[in-house]
Amino acid sequence: MNQNPTKHTKVLIIGSGPAGYTAAVYAARAMLKPIMVSGMEPGGQLTTTTDVENYPGFAKVIQGPWLMEQMKEQAEAVGTEMVQDQISSVNLKSKPFEAIGDGGQKYTADSIIISTGAQARWLNIETEQKFRGFGVSACATCDGFFFKNKTVAVVGGGNAAVEEAMFLTKFASKVQLIHRRNSLRAEKMLQNKLMANKKIEIIWDSVVEEVIGNNDPKNVKGLKIKNVKTNKIDELKIDGLFIAIGHDPATQLFKDQLDMDKEGYLTTKPDSTETNIPGVFAAGDVKDKIFRQAVTAAGMGCMAALEAEKFLSK
Repeated sequence: MNQNPTKHTKVLIIGSGPAGYTAAVYAARAMLKPIMVSGMEPGGQLTTTTDVENYPGFAKVIQGPWLMEQMKEQAEAVGTEMVQDQISSVNLKSKPFEAIGDGGQKYTADSIIISTGAQARWLNIETEQKFRGFGVSACATCDGFFFKNKTVAVVGGGNAAVEEAMFLTKFASKVQLIHRRNSLRAEKMLQNKLMANKKIEIIWDSVVEEVIGNNDPKNVKGLKIKNVKTNKIDELKIDGLFIAIGHDPATQLFKDQLDMDKEGYLTTKPDSTETNIPGVFAAGDVKDKIFRQAVTAAGMGCMAALEAEKFLSK
């Protein structure tokens, strides 16, 4: 049995990343002495992003892991207690709220800010993971800029894939959309726009088998794709690959306790981070499938902390 005494806090922040760290900075400065349980991947998706050019305040390119390290140090400096743990269960019906860590550590809290984020779905083939961050990306708005006048491929068939393909035509000279079926799931209006774009070529009934590239320097040169109907393998020459097969929000923990949409994203009140349970707030990609940017996540983290402070003062 775990001998550690229960940790109580006014504000428990579950998950790190831009949303969690910003919430921690604001909550700590409000003298709420927050505890942050940082989860399996402290810093979240940004720790797997190398060049960050769109975070306000930095004229020079910065590194994602460095930015997260800075946010973490700032949150600690103003009085956040950081705990390396993974929450395995929560009880949002009890007052105060309860959360249990992997090793049995119990946390109680007067309010909770959920910033557990989301993960991009990957194809999970070895070469894709090898070139991740070196020509293979899951975010066109983050990385499209690096492919000016180059050829790129997008994998997927939903709204996200079509939007990413359209966005990439701003930079790339040619965009190939690879889809494993022979029709897209995206909305008709988006499909019409896609079909009308001369820069985009759709490759139907196909899956990526292998990413081909150089090791030194690491970069992508092409793809091996397989036609699922004929099993014929083709090689494409490309400079970049974008995976757009969806994201999974980390909300398993809150099933049957908090309202979520059909894709599992937490739902909050309009212009608020408040969930259906007063005192429980959600910020960042765990509730945002539209923008998914570091700066919007940070903004929501700020909102959550201010709303938590207001809730606690009542």
